[in-house]
Amino acid sequence: MESMGKKKPRRPRRSFTPEFKAEIVGLCRRGDRSVGQVARDFELAVRDWVKQAEVDGGERNGPSSSEREELAALLRENHRLREDVDVLKRAKETR
Repeated sequence: MESMGKKKPRRPRRSFTPEFKAEIVGLCRRGDRSVGQVARDFELAVRDWVKQAEVDGGERNGPSSSEREELAALLRENHRLREDVDVLKRAKETR
């Protein structure tokens, strides 16, 4: 009963190389084990990796990995430019 209020500490976010992800996706596609079984065996959330591999391979609709990267870069640039405009507006207002 004492532990009901305590939260389990979060594991730090891990990152994996594209080669490792491709290897895990290959295990899922081989058919020996289900995606869920591979996820449990390696303690990973691999369903999104498999879906993205299907998009990149043209088997599923959606933005490819390169399109996602380009979109993220454009969003970062847009954010930076908006901040620059805000700074210039404030500078003009103080004159």
